[in-house]
Amino acid sequence: MSRIGKKPIEIPAGVTVTLNNSTVTVKGPKGELSRSFDPDIAINIEENVVTITRPSDQKEHRALHGTTRAVIANMVEGVSNGFTKGLELIGVGYRVQKQGNKLVLSVGYSHPVEIEPEAGLEVEVPSNTKIIVKGTDKERVGALAANIRQVRPPEPYKGKGIRYEGEFVRRKEGKTGK
Repeated sequence: MSRIGKKPIEIPAGVTVTLNNSTVTVKGPKGELSRSFDPDIAINIEENVVTITRPSDQKEHRALHGTTRAVIANMVEGVSNGFTKGLELIGVGYRVQKQGNKLVLSVGYSHPVEIEPEAGLEVEVPSNTKIIVKGTDKERVGALAANIRQVRPPEPYKGKGIRYEGEFVRRKEGKTGK
């Protein structure tokens, strides 16, 4: 049995989980998320607990068991607390500013790079070298943070670039001259 898949999901106060065929809808104080799952995996909602069971030990069912449980747990966590991902800009002259809803990055290119977050995601700029991405959907928060990081990923020689908060960039030694 899947160690993750068999753990029950506790539903906190203020969050409602509804099941329609194989579509799970989670509503909470931060918003609403809905997602379709494989109809083979059984999702049971009883009182304040969601349990997931699989019909057999086939490889496909074993894989979906833990994944389904983890995704539903992230949906419940997202609508109750939300998710955040922090990024920092390292480099001389690298800075970020927010113009309206857009993020304007100056990271060493001949032009500033503009990124507009999709609906449901929020971007904060507490200082000109820090970015915080917030939202209810863990997958979309991570994807937007990865897209921002992709503008100028950290390089191993000087460590310049956009990196996640707390990310360690392994440094390489440069060329040796004579």
